[in-house]
Amino acid sequence: MKLYYSPTSPFVRKVSVLLLETGQEVERVPAAGNPLDPGTAPLHLNPLGKVPALVTDAGQALFDSRVICRYLDDRAGAGLYGPDTWAILTQEALADGILEAALLMVYEGRLRPEPLRFAPWVEGQWSKIARALDALEAAPPAGGLTMGQIALACALGYLDFRHGLRDWRAGHPRLAAWEAGFAARPSMQATLPVA
Repeated sequence: MKLYYSPTSPFVRKVSVLLLETGQEVERVPAAGNPLDPGTAPLHLNPLGKVPALVTDAGQALFDSRVICRYLDDRAGAGLYGPDTWAILTQEALADGILEAALLMVYEGRLRPEPLRFAPWVEGQWSKIARALDALEAAPPAGGLTMGQIALACALGYLDFRHGLRDWRAGHPRLAAWEAGFAARPSMQATLPVA
């Protein structure tokens, strides 16, 4: 299998953590781009120009991270989406929503010329994240390892990586305690993003 990746992508990190947790290996192919410049993004595999993209042993191209994670979990028989599949998928969707909002904030600061940046829109994205954090504080992840937990840990790690000054831990002690424990897993330590 081949995984097209960017080392700072939190969506790639989800896949990388799953691979480590399930003992699977892939050939890694660097790829990078953004909405204004596809760069080396694997457009022939994912016309949306995003990573991760996975090419299976059978030559099938899979994207986005949720599809890839579901495929790799099934391939390994790891059971990271069960037995409460719908709750786990919903938790993964919440984590991906945090990531999408956080990434849009990064793009606004990096890609839009400064005179055109719209601070209320950025704060609107952070409001989505804040609501998600509040919901997670009220009901922190529990139980054995699931894909929802992996996704949430990667999302919280991305907030540290790109939005550390926002201090998501403030007001979320239960979630912060859960994250600290999960972040100590070897798979999480091995996939820390480097700027």
